[in-house]
Amino acid sequence: MRTVFRLSTGVPVVLTALAALAACGSDTAPATSGSTAPGKVAVAATDTECKVAVTQVTAGTTTFAITNGGSKVTEFYVYAPGDRVMAEVENIVPGLTRELIAELPAGAYETACKPGMVGKGIRNALKVTGEHKPLNADARLAEATRSYARYVKSQTDTLLVKTQEFVDAVKAGDLDKGKRLYPVSRTYWERIEPVAEIFGDLDPAIDGREADLADGEEWTGFHRIEKDLWIHRDLSKTGPVADKLIADVRTIVAKANATELTPLNLANGAKELLDEVATGKITGEEDIWSHTDLWDFDANLQGSKAAVQALRPVLEERSPDLVKTLDEKFAAAESALAAHQKGDGWRLHNELSKAELRTLSDAINALAEPISEIAPIVAK
Repeated sequence: MRTVFRLSTGVPVVLTALAALAACGSDTAPATSGSTAPGKVAVAATDTECKVAVTQVTAGTTTFAITNGGSKVTEFYVYAPGDRVMAEVENIVPGLTRELIAELPAGAYETACKPGMVGKGIRNALKVTGEHKPLNADARLAEATRSYARYVKSQTDTLLVKTQEFVDAVKAGDLDKGKRLYPVSRTYWERIEPVAEIFGDLDPAIDGREADLADGEEWTGFHRIEKDLWIHRDLSKTGPVADKLIADVRTIVAKANATELTPLNLANGAKELLDEVATGKITGEEDIWSHTDLWDFDANLQGSKAAVQALRPVLEERSPDLVKTLDEKFAAAESALAAHQKGDGWRLHNELSKAELRTLSDAINALAEPISEIAPIVAK
């Protein structure tokens, strides 16, 4: 999902735009601002420009430091041909600098800044030359990616089954069953969403919110059906949207299981999933009509944990103290969420008090900070 306030790699920040809801927010360390450190590629983003300091880099890992000097929240992407996402940072707040570590083999790429987080972005060519030893040449990192790929396969297998059940209920006009199955089917999507985001426009087609649509953009996917279920309470015209949803899910499942992941996909993805929680689920803007955000919260948390667990053997060798911290913070976040279990699911977002939301936010932000340390360790 591309939400207006979702953060990406780096230490989480509390956005002033969330202040009204945010008495549930948490005080966290700010993202860095100012000059770019040596050895990092500076990107100066504004509402109309995307100035990348270089047009060519050496194959291997590259750290981009993106400073938003504009007035709009922006994003930064590195695209391979066909708009395959090699790496991305979303929710770069005006005035701040966020970093992104990408592993890039030799070839032709494009960088893109997206002011307002919409559209195809302001693009520049980036050439990557030379040879490099892939991170997956390390046997433990290679096994980590294989382990996580097995996890993705298990989740996508069930995603297909549960999405089909959801689509069948929608096409049958069964409002009650559709509402019951909506958060269940999304669970398997939310656990592996960073992998789904690799494939360009498929992610917003499946999980885009109405508030994030660009002018003239067609709205499809889970949240379009969510509105029909809870607001319109009428599924008589939803059949084609449901058909497209299952078709898009089939496509992305096939692509996800065929793609070769890198260790940085795991490291960055673990952080992205927590940022999803901090800036979408905690605020209630993800499932704005159904209020089933805690189902997504749990799925994001478990998906992040799966990526970290796959990398655990490497992290235990390179940073054992970080592993201990991660174990403690994951346990604390899971405990905070467990307080809101209700039957086989969770309490609705609009049933939680601001104090309860703040407790959840604090637990997630406390976990997100050490998780942001994983990518630099993996890239060593």
